[in-house]
Amino acid sequence: MSEIVTSAATPGARPITDAVRAALAVSLRGCDELLPQAEWLAKLARSAATGEPLRIKLGLDPTAPDLHIGHTVVLNKMRQLQDLGHQVTFLIGDFTSMIGDPSGRNATRPPLTREQIEANAQTYFKQASLVLDPERTVIRYNSEWSDPLGARGMIQLAAKYTVARMMERDDFSKRFAAGTPISVHEFLYPLMQGYDSVALKSDLELGGTDQKFNLLMGRHLQSEAGQEPQCILTMPLLEGLDGVEKMSKSKNNYVAITEPANSMFAKLLSIGDDLMWKYFTLLSFRPETELAALKREVEGGRNPKDAKVMLAKEITARFHSVAAADAAELDFMNRARGGVPDRIDEVSLGGAPLSIGALLKQAGLAPSTSEALRLVAQGGVRIDGVAISDKGLKLGAGRFVVQVGKRKFARVTLN
Repeated sequence: MSEIVTSAATPGARPITDAVRAALAVSLRGCDELLPQAEWLAKLARSAATGEPLRIKLGLDPTAPDLHIGHTVVLNKMRQLQDLGHQVTFLIGDFTSMIGDPSGRNATRPPLTREQIEANAQTYFKQASLVLDPERTVIRYNSEWSDPLGARGMIQLAAKYTVARMMERDDFSKRFAAGTPISVHEFLYPLMQGYDSVALKSDLELGGTDQKFNLLMGRHLQSEAGQEPQCILTMPLLEGLDGVEKMSKSKNNYVAITEPANSMFAKLLSIGDDLMWKYFTLLSFRPETELAALKREVEGGRNPKDAKVMLAKEITARFHSVAAADAAELDFMNRARGGVPDRIDEVSLGGAPLSIGALLKQAGLAPSTSEALRLVAQGGVRIDGVAISDKGLKLGAGRFVVQVGKRKFARVTLN
């Protein structure tokens, strides 16, 4: 049964139908905060009543050329809202990248050059389109309105916020207390991100939990501009494969969305059983009722690996194909039985006889000869399926399948 919601922030009450409640449930799934929830519900009701889609914004600074699945947590939410019929804008922060986002930083981040920004931006949307529907996604660059703002406009914008309020930011206050330098230009970042919301007349802005201050700035500046303030939706930061640190390339605990299917599948199977459920919530598109039933089965005695395989196949299929995910599963099972992957690198080397340390280094299976010998000593190296422990081993001419650890293979021809 429909009911009427009243909201002081949104004049003109609209009926809250079952479809509107379902849209709210989609919005809330896996999110950390949705603020203010009553205003978002009213916006959804208005959209349903008028047929006008809501304007939803996600901004990303092209600070690195590759995305990992941690980045897709917010993109997934964007896609879910896109599938509800709303207008999503993928905003590339080419202007704000030149400032450098201070969020979560304990030091000033060096700004990117124009060349770095352009090179990274070229790949961003292509990768994001693996999650978003590119045909229904609007691409904008915030230099469109930030560059014309000029010095006069920047000063007028800075007058909209106080230094005291700016210092309420957790990272700024900690750095100030520690005596760590804070550059004046860093205050401009949240202001410019907030101005993006004014320029786009955003109804909802998405971001990670570390972006809350910047997202709220958008609400403030929209109110100052006489616009209806946007709501904000923050998503949790995804822990990496280690289950401890935030997923990051620098921590080497990440799954890149462009890496090979076999590697993606194997990495996802390596996550801990407890972390698996967070990955399901934030990365899977399966209905929550289905996930709840699956969790009950695991708690009732079903092997958690069965659920992990389902997760790994879903994610791998999303970024590759169902066939690639099936092949990755077979490949993993083959390796688990001690077999050799279907596809491994072919390497041809000269200089036989060649020491095992030199062979592993030249074949790209170890970063250095000393690291190669350490792996041999630890029993982490196999030649044609046989573990070796002799660091002085030399191999003559021939063809060998060389394995290092669980995942590195190469078929080496030694001439």
